[in-house]
Amino acid sequence: MTNPDETATIDVPRQVPPLVLIAGPEAVLAERALAQVIADVKVSSPEVEVLHQYTESYEPGAIAVATSPSLFGEETLLVVHDLDEAPEAMQTDLLEYLGAPEPDVTLVVMHKSGNRGKKVLDTLKKGKALRLGAPAMKSDRDKTDFATNEFRRLRRKATAGAVAALVQAVGKDPRELASACQQLVDDTTGVIDDEVVMRYHGGKVEATGFQVAEAAIAGQADEALRLWRHAAALGESPVPILAVLALQLRQLAKVGAAGRGRSADVARALKMAPWQVDKARRALQGWDGGGIGRSIQAVAQADFEVKGGGLGAGGRREPAYVLERCILEIVAERESAGRR
Repeated sequence: MTNPDETATIDVPRQVPPLVLIAGPEAVLAERALAQVIADVKVSSPEVEVLHQYTESYEPGAIAVATSPSLFGEETLLVVHDLDEAPEAMQTDLLEYLGAPEPDVTLVVMHKSGNRGKKVLDTLKKGKALRLGAPAMKSDRDKTDFATNEFRRLRRKATAGAVAALVQAVGKDPRELASACQQLVDDTTGVIDDEVVMRYHGGKVEATGFQVAEAAIAGQADEALRLWRHAAALGESPVPILAVLALQLRQLAKVGAAGRGRSADVARALKMAPWQVDKARRALQGWDGGGIGRSIQAVAQADFEVKGGGLGAGGRREPAYVLERCILEIVAERESAGRR
């Protein structure tokens, strides 16, 4: 049987089928999927009665009562929570219902993980239930993708740097991350960039990747390493810091190649903010094109290694060591450029 946790997340269609399975442990994603299912059912059935069955308070026969035809011909949407914790009576009643589903009932079953309720899961799949995923968000990449999709869902543009900074600030809890995205959308206007995130969440990112990147690009090895080690002590991963390093270096390369001109004109051509162009121009002092290019390559190699590539004779290198080596390579490139 396919593990429910591995179900791919998909968009809920406007026409909801009579059987729906929401599988996965991430509560915020499961709640979001359930809310969308209910909203879409109400598009075609505004008067639908929404009922909930919970495992801890379940009484035998309750599903049959909830799915029995309405006296007034109303449709019913029944949500069964936590099938993975369901008592035998609930599982038996679900299997009995699935043997002869009611035509005016939409059944939504929620299952976090594990094999409990396997017969019900298998029956739902054989019945071609719509499967919606709520997979656990464990890695920084998962949280970055989630935040990016949140801003897209809220119809606001956020830069890659802003997303990386937000994940560093509040990314340990997906619910808090979703709330932070909503707050930024509600309280600001225009494109959300890293400066906006720092204004709202700077207190939570004292050792943000932006500060590490700025110190490294400025040739301040001791400061960059101090900031990174402080971030590491707070449980931060090298992955988002490398992402910010790559972003900042690419901006230097683009602004350097754009040549002279008004900041507003260069920003428009490069799809950046004017302040970002001004900041990059200041940072470019002491750099040359070759050094920036080699630094970008160093970051790409480090990113490859911390994600499992580049195995040496002693096995995988420690991600912290890989990032520190990358920082020192960037500082060395700037120092070399200054001597040329």
